[in-house]
Amino acid sequence: MKKIIFSMLALVLTIAVSAKENEAKVPATVDNAATVNLAGSIADANSGESLTGVEVKIEGTDFKTYTDFDGNFSFNSLKRGEYKVVTNYISYKTASQTLTLNAKETELKIKMENSK
Repeated sequence: MKKIIFSMLALVLTIAVSAKENEAKVPATVDNAATVNLAGSIADANSGESLTGVEVKIEGTDFKTYTDFDGNFSFNSLKRGEYKVVTNYISYKTASQTLTLNAKETELKIKMENSK
């Protein structure tokens, strides 16, 4: 009985080590060189004051974030290409901007107009 248990344990250990070695040989599926970062800031068009809590989303994707206390936002590891960035904030007009991302990092400054 002990021989059977020892043999099974050795077999499981061998399979685990073999699987770990094969996992290390598989190349990463995400090519970091093909991705870009988008960062930006959002401010009031009239006063220039930073807007906190603005919803920023990339149309046609599941990417969405909110501005921080300084009006800044960022998206990391986006594929290169054309995107439409849409911003939404209470008592402000919805703003959108289409841009082409092809540099490693892109910075965007958005001015939102009050809806009054």
